[in-house]
Amino acid sequence: MTPTRTAVVLLGGLALVATACAGPGDNTGSGQTPVEGQTFTLALGSDPGNLDPHMSVLSVTGQVDKFLYDSLLELSADGKPLPELAEKWTATSTTAATFTLRPGLTCADGAPLTAADVAANIAFVGDPANKSPFAGITVTSGTKATADETTRTITVTSGAPDAFLLRNIGGLPIVCGKGLADRKLLAKGESGTGLFAVSEAVPNDHYTFTRRKDYTWGPGDWKAEPGLPDKVVLRVISNTSTAANLLLSGELNAAAITGPDRQRLDARKLFHGDYNAPLGEIFYNQAAGRPGEDEAVRRALTQSLDLAQLGKVLASGTGKPSQGLVTADPKACSGDTVTGNLPAHDAAAAASALDAAGWRAGADGVRVKNGKRLTLNVIYGTQLGPTMAPTAELVQQTWKALGAEVTLKGVDSPGLSQVLFGTGEWEVSLGPIGLTLPSWLVPFVSGPSAPDGTNFAHIANPGYDQGVKQAAAISGDAGCPMWNAAETALIKRVDVVPYVDSVIPVYGSGTKFTVSQGAVTPSSIRMYAK
Repeated sequence: MTPTRTAVVLLGGLALVATACAGPGDNTGSGQTPVEGQTFTLALGSDPGNLDPHMSVLSVTGQVDKFLYDSLLELSADGKPLPELAEKWTATSTTAATFTLRPGLTCADGAPLTAADVAANIAFVGDPANKSPFAGITVTSGTKATADETTRTITVTSGAPDAFLLRNIGGLPIVCGKGLADRKLLAKGESGTGLFAVSEAVPNDHYTFTRRKDYTWGPGDWKAEPGLPDKVVLRVISNTSTAANLLLSGELNAAAITGPDRQRLDARKLFHGDYNAPLGEIFYNQAAGRPGEDEAVRRALTQSLDLAQLGKVLASGTGKPSQGLVTADPKACSGDTVTGNLPAHDAAAAASALDAAGWRAGADGVRVKNGKRLTLNVIYGTQLGPTMAPTAELVQQTWKALGAEVTLKGVDSPGLSQVLFGTGEWEVSLGPIGLTLPSWLVPFVSGPSAPDGTNFAHIANPGYDQGVKQAAAISGDAGCPMWNAAETALIKRVDVVPYVDSVIPVYGSGTKFTVSQGAVTPSSIRMYAK
């Protein structure tokens, strides 16, 4: 198993989540005429690194690549597929789909985009030998794609049943032929199919893009309307207070802002588009010999926690209770798989349950069973922000009072990956999984366990497996009742405990835009006089 593959679960919460909802504030001057010839400046929380859209799951990289690489399809706000590179398509089963390209598509260097190029994109990601982190997630292993240049048609045969074949293949970023032949070009953001092309890249500082004059397509019936910027500058600004100050001074046009800085931006009535991200989730290591192997222990530990209070601390009071493991809008499957399916907060009942399970308090207050102390090594990701540490400390305090010996360890994303998928030395993980589709969860909560697979918590839930088997055989949202039933089985058995989602605003100054798939949509940007 490759490190890039495991990064999906760790970074997905930042990379693969979305909703598009405009906030009530509006200082854009939207009653004015849109202004031509402007530069749109967007803050990035960190450097995007390798810009190859097939080789990174970082959210910041996904945002950058939105400007450079288009996909076959886009999604409307209600989840309906819209033409982008493809003008029409068919997908009536879980194993076959066809896409017909729009005529006249060109690459950033002026070369034509061919059906063979698109087929090669799909084949690259689906080949496990290429080690794309999306292999087996968006493109199943063994997937075949063939091209007919005369009809501009790509025919896809999935290597395994994929209930969301159209969304998975249709949403794959497409690169041009030169980039397929030399992926070093893609690492620099070149060989693109998108609205903008790279004109300057200074890693860890800024990236400048220029609008392509030969770009005539876009989502749905999009046309280049007044107010579309001629240039885009992406500035690397890790400090959200600094980004908020630059928004207020007019040096930035857009930035995602969390924490207390939101209050002063809201007071100025800045426009914002919001997106949902998973934030609070708990996983228990169920490997043989670990306390979490016993459902009674998982249930008691969860029951002792005031999840509502944890959520307030973690989301600084701005979150909302989780209703499922897939937070990305537009959702493929609606429904609430969480409410009423987790044990209610009751510290006394939790203590009694541990007593009944054989975990009795020792002389020092730590519970012991068969000579083994109830020791919990709790890990959490520092990349989730400054509220993660106090949340972990509150968990530690609660479980110590319950009679557990609790050690906390904050690690960055690579460190979290190493522990979960490498050493396996953990009892509890507070790191969330980010998901766009319910099918993306499957390899992380079933099948081979780490380090041989991606099932990092060693979960074996027959109810989930049966539900997935039924759901995977049904194309599209017709299988949603089965997907929801499968997810409910995980939560009822306390295999995963989702408790709070974060609503993250992307503020705009002198501009308006939509937020989709967790990123600003380039073709939606309109500039106004400040």
